[in-house]
Amino acid sequence: MARTVIDPITRIEGHLRVEMEVEDGVVTDAWVSGGCFRGMELVVRDRAPEDAAMIVQRICGVCPVSHAHASTLAAEKAYGITISNNARIIRNLVEGAQFLHSHILWFYNLAALDYVNPLHALEANPADAWDLATAAGTSTNTDFKALQERLTTFAENKQLSIFSGNWFDSENSQGYKLPAELDLICTAHYLEALTMQSKASEIAALLGGKMPHIMTSTPGGTMFYPTEEKLDDLWSLVNEVYDWVKATMIPDTLAIAPYYADAFNFGKGCGRYVAWGVFEDASFEMNKRYLPAGVLGDGLKLSDVDESKIKEYVGHSWYKGDSDLNPLEGVTEPEFTEYNTDDRYTWCKAPSYDGQCMEAGSFSRLLVAYKRNVSFIVDQIDGLLETLGVPGQLEILQSTLGRTAARQIETLYIAGLMKEWVQELIEAVKGGDSEYFRKPSTTTGQGTGFWEAPRGALYHTEKVSNGKITDYQIIIPTTWNIAPHNADGVPGPMEQACIGVPVGDMEKPINVLRTVHSFDPCTACAVHITEPKTGKTFKTVTSPWGVK
Repeated sequence: MARTVIDPITRIEGHLRVEMEVEDGVVTDAWVSGGCFRGMELVVRDRAPEDAAMIVQRICGVCPVSHAHASTLAAEKAYGITISNNARIIRNLVEGAQFLHSHILWFYNLAALDYVNPLHALEANPADAWDLATAAGTSTNTDFKALQERLTTFAENKQLSIFSGNWFDSENSQGYKLPAELDLICTAHYLEALTMQSKASEIAALLGGKMPHIMTSTPGGTMFYPTEEKLDDLWSLVNEVYDWVKATMIPDTLAIAPYYADAFNFGKGCGRYVAWGVFEDASFEMNKRYLPAGVLGDGLKLSDVDESKIKEYVGHSWYKGDSDLNPLEGVTEPEFTEYNTDDRYTWCKAPSYDGQCMEAGSFSRLLVAYKRNVSFIVDQIDGLLETLGVPGQLEILQSTLGRTAARQIETLYIAGLMKEWVQELIEAVKGGDSEYFRKPSTTTGQGTGFWEAPRGALYHTEKVSNGKITDYQIIIPTTWNIAPHNADGVPGPMEQACIGVPVGDMEKPINVLRTVHSFDPCTACAVHITEPKTGKTFKTVTSPWGVK
């Protein structure tokens, strides 16, 4: 039995290490370690909830809008506020813009280089690439011949820039399987995606004042006031991004998938899922959100969210003790010991729901939406399964490639909703609706913000006394996914997903990397700690492995 380590995992946000035991070419055990320490909960204590909505965004530059909205939801519940309809639409729009930015960025600029080899594109026939793109129904916005000439210059100079540091030669150069023409097409779309994700961020900046870290969402509503010019810009940008997403992302996914069909056979994970829901409808009910809330247990059995069933275990994390408590009860203190897979090996806690680890993310949202009969999601997933030749076999998507492929369905869904919300806002303004903010009637209370970031279930909860925060807790999506072993030694979701993955190259285990990237981990915001009872403060260094 041998061990192999990927450290650091690149093309993610933050620091992540994966250590594996491999026997007979298959991963038999895994340990995922979050190497980034954060303490944002302490920063917002004794501040106003309005400040917290701005501060907690600094947890992450990729999903700041989601943190702002989860924080505002917690404050609004503490204050007893239901926001206006205009504020609801505007928040949906700015959140949707961030989702589109993140999804486009992840698929093309983070995950795609596990499947696409730009250097192989040098062997392509540009005319054949054009014919293939046309036949696949994907976009042909790029001059393939001109792109190939640019790639040739990169290769001849041996300065690969954004394409450097990847494992294109893994498994004796057999790890990448696309024909050269498809590599050329997808490389073109990689570069187009850099522009389109910036367009999505431009939408968020238009509505939020800037991006990242918007300034307009606040407890009580929004500070954005739509003018005719801003609505015109918003309409144009939303439609531009929608057109590109529709023409590119799902066709590319369907073109790539057949060459990596073996990735439907590994990477399932724990097979249980949480989604708190995102994008409010007029009812403001979690189960009726455009992407609704729900918990899927074994066998994908659906139940409603119960906050009391959430706990966090710290026995394999670098904190004192081995508590396993609800976040509202937990007391944790940081204590780095050593990296030891038999004891403590991560800064990340181990969240559980009803005593079991759970997967969070876009795939979780889609499965919950499917089970709640969201028509667009049902039609698209059923259509995807038909195209893959496995009609009705939802379980095949519980895999590395399934998790990767399904996210493009959510991207198209959100892009379409953005068009609807823009029109809804235009009609509201035309009708004379000018309410965007509501003041609180009380400044003391307790509230929880169940929301979703692009990477999954996001939980903010706070206690407020006379307008000041006395306690604040956060559980973010990647905390669920990269959870360490629990008290019974059961691996976390990503660890379970790595077990059983075939390894053909111990130095460059590309299938493990594909599996990790399918979760789109973000460890920059995955590890947080607070000591709510005593208010003790502490200091730490920035070394990812806790060197003192």
